[in-house]
Amino acid sequence: MSILSSDPITQLAFSMFENKGVYAVLLGSGLSRAAGIPTGWEITLDLVRRVALAQGVENQSDWATWYREKYGAEPDYSALLAELAISPAERRSILHSYIEPDDEDRAEGKKLPTAAHHAIAGLVRDGYVRVIVTTNFDRLLENALREIGVEPTVVSSVDTLLGAEPITHSTCYVLKVHGDYKDARILNTDEELGAYPPQYDALLDRIFDEHGLIVCGWSGEWDDALRAALLRVPSRRYPSFWSMRGRPGSGAEAIISQRKAVVIPITDADGFFLTMAERVKTLAETRKQSPLTIDLLVGSVKRYVARPEFRIRLDEVITQEANKLFDRLEAKELSPQGSWSVDEFRRRLKVYEAATEPLAKAFGVLGRWGDDAELAIIADTIRGVVTRANKLGNGLTVWLGLRTYPAVLLMTAYGLGLARAERWKTLHDLFSLSMPREERDPKRVVNSLFLWDWKGWDDNLWNNVEGFTTGNSRRKTPLSDHLQDLFSEWGVAFLGVPADSALLFDRFEALGALVHLEENSESSLKDQLEKGDGKARMSVGRLGWRTEGRRSIEHELKSTATRQQLLKAGFAFGSEAYLDLFLENLSRVARWMEWR
Repeated sequence: MSILSSDPITQLAFSMFENKGVYAVLLGSGLSRAAGIPTGWEITLDLVRRVALAQGVENQSDWATWYREKYGAEPDYSALLAELAISPAERRSILHSYIEPDDEDRAEGKKLPTAAHHAIAGLVRDGYVRVIVTTNFDRLLENALREIGVEPTVVSSVDTLLGAEPITHSTCYVLKVHGDYKDARILNTDEELGAYPPQYDALLDRIFDEHGLIVCGWSGEWDDALRAALLRVPSRRYPSFWSMRGRPGSGAEAIISQRKAVVIPITDADGFFLTMAERVKTLAETRKQSPLTIDLLVGSVKRYVARPEFRIRLDEVITQEANKLFDRLEAKELSPQGSWSVDEFRRRLKVYEAATEPLAKAFGVLGRWGDDAELAIIADTIRGVVTRANKLGNGLTVWLGLRTYPAVLLMTAYGLGLARAERWKTLHDLFSLSMPREERDPKRVVNSLFLWDWKGWDDNLWNNVEGFTTGNSRRKTPLSDHLQDLFSEWGVAFLGVPADSALLFDRFEALGALVHLEENSESSLKDQLEKGDGKARMSVGRLGWRTEGRRSIEHELKSTATRQQLLKAGFAFGSEAYLDLFLENLSRVARWMEWR
């Protein structure tokens, strides 16, 4: 028995993840049943009931049995609808009340998109599904797609097909083979469903030939034209998966056999699509280079940085890894479009970190063992991330802010390596690097990617990191706390075993705060501090509340050899007086943070 032999949903999720956009989804009426939209059979029995009651027949507990006994035949949806309404427009009006929610339906959550619709919409947004074929007249799927910012190309008639965006250029292509309930040209009767227009047949041939297939909510027993389209496709280049409750009927069996489809037993459509979407999401979150691969990269960088003759090779390795990162950051799953949720924030965080981890660890190695020659490629890579992130200006503000998170991680990794090696001048140069901004003047790293001045910073946002908020307890510096936690893990690859890893992180952030403060001249800073309890604005992280760490930093900057080394490296403009003003400002900012 193989690892996936008894788990077809995971098999499907893995195939979808590794083959983005390859699978088309075929949806039948069963998908909308959970929303309270009746199936064709239920509509049939309700029409039988309404007509019989209007004719004076007493209410029956089983209208299907009554009909069989009365007319000697099975209640037939197509025949009954054709008899009740002569024209397509009349049939549309009859269906309207069964599909469109009224106030009572809305209050009860009926005839609205279900969990399955939302899960499918999420798969579309993230690029795993692009083509959907449905027999349903309702607009639940379209509504779910639009709720998360996806505008589908919807084809519900030959006219709309002729004017629609080509399937190859569409983010989401929805083919409603039976039409739309608001369009008079809906297909209901056996005669109408027996054959599709030639244009539909050609499109279906292409879809079923070029895509894998996921079937849900369709029995395969009706819709002769659709069943014929599935059976006549000669190719099976991609797999098919058919989810169903119970055993397949003869119509489904023929298609399953012809396409060699994998049957997935399910309880309902909601559970099936939610489970599948969750497993695809898990695969995305855990898709990171293996520890062995990252270790090999870090080991290579350590070897190359130690020998001048390998400088060219080192540059090639870093460039190659940087290009991999750039490609990963362009993934649709990181699009700034879409709605906010805590789960989505945590998912994106994991994706960004998994994508950045290899290069961040390599940068940490360069920070600790480099010789300043690497600063140029470090700067180019961080600028490259920022430039690409800034190209997109439309979307949810929080997702736009997070697009430069990899640049924050790269800067922090290199900076921690520099602090560990006490390469103070290069650390000051890092904080002072100029970063591009769209149609605006550049800003220094410390004014664009460091704590409070990074546009992705927001305490309310970062308190959503898992485990950070318990009841009414929230972190004062959640971004700083998360970075410290993250680099406690990542730093093993390049920091070794520092005497105090928390103090090393505090030292890095304290020096970043000092360079941030250097926007003020010495006289300006002095004037601000002379105004009672006045203070100058500067970004401060964990140091603001971590009294133990702040006291150690204050001691280090007041009375140790490090003080003179930092001044010589250019911190505080080389002025002892300015450094003392910084320490006083740090103390005041810390007192203010205690009361936040």
